Amino acid sequence: MTSSTIKRRLLVHVGGYDPMSPAAAHARFAREARRFESTWGVRAAVSALGLGPDTAAWTVEATGPDWTIRTEILLLRWDDVMEAAARRPAWQRLPLGLVAFGDFVVGGALWRYGRHAWRYALFFLYPFLLLAMLAGAAAGFGLAVARATGWTIVGAGTGLLVLAALAAWAGHRLSLSHLLDDWIFARDYVRRDDALLGPRLDRVADEIVSAWRTGGADEIVVLGHSLGAVLAVDLLDRTLAREPALGEGTTAVALVTVGSSIPKIGLHGGAQRFRAALGRVADAPGLFWVEYQALTDAMNFYKTNPVQLLLGRPTGGPLVRIVRISRMLHRPYYKKIKRDFFRIHNQFVSANDLRAVYDYFMVVCSPISVTEQARSPLGAEAGIARDGSLASSRAPSRTIDATRDRP
Repeated sequence: MTSSTIKRRLLVHVGGYDPMSPAAAHARFAREARRFESTWGVRAAVSALGLGPDTAAWTVEATGPDWTIRTEILLLRWDDVMEAAARRPAWQRLPLGLVAFGDFVVGGALWRYGRHAWRYALFFLYPFLLLAMLAGAAAGFGLAVARATGWTIVGAGTGLLVLAALAAWAGHRLSLSHLLDDWIFARDYVRRDDALLGPRLDRVADEIVSAWRTGGADEIVVLGHSLGAVLAVDLLDRTLAREPALGEGTTAVALVTVGSSIPKIGLHGGAQRFRAALGRVADAPGLFWVEYQALTDAMNFYKTNPVQLLLGRPTGGPLVRIVRISRMLHRPYYKKIKRDFFRIHNQFVSANDLRAVYDYFMVVCSPISVTEQARSPLGAEAGIARDGSLASSRAPSRTIDATRDRP
């Protein structure tokens, strides 16, 4: 394994379906950077936030005793899309959610979720089963009112009011509204993706091509979390269409997918365009791709290679690394959050309490390249000593390559 020290990195962060404003995302990053400093014995200075129509931007300068790296972070903005969806009234959200449910069932996705990742099938079913339970409770209440009053129309109206109240309560307390909006977006992406985010992805692709051609960074990383992994693949496919030699020059290019929902979209029978894009990204000779997965994250597809699963290829696609979130956090804190599925899912984009094979901030701030971190059995730990300096020897006894560490 060839060791290289990165001094300048461009990281394009593509978040999942999490309607967090750029200001909140920047504040969370700055807060988590303090934990990163403590864990790794380094310093990280985070700049102010800059806002654009397509991206939010800030820089972080990380330093150890014998290294410094400056990372420019571009956060792909689609918070406006999610905020618009969150403003939908219930009378629009509920039928659209049911249409999305039916589409993913008819499109074969639910059956394939159950076959390849049963926990994800349960995650898919959760909002719709919850909605069915609420509808049943409201219908029962309405029927009781109808019998008590002798008026069917009064019972029906009461049932609808109760359903609306229960849906509003569950929407806030049980994440029902958020999850329904997520699946509505997923269906829209399968059926008419270009109408949603295509022009924005095209403009960000232009920025990546410009950065690669000018050589302003030693490494360009596109990181996709959750449903953002789907958009990251889409983004890189558009980038490769503009620059087929992407990554083949002196500036390395890496795709990092974490807590990925790529099969969420790809297993739908109607997602032909996305599967074609996935194949082109997997085949790009200059692009390195690593995917990190964890058993305790119910929202990723544990021990699956997305390219093998969706395209049926015996080889190719990402290097799959299995990590344990329990080894990233102090045990009392992990025990506290391990049943909070959203918090566990977001550990992939949070700082660690403990040094581990995978650490989001080491992807962002480490002087060790993403390729080197991914191929080392110890990950970032192999390159950073206890005092935060570069380890004297970063080459492990063996490396993990694209044919290994597979399920």
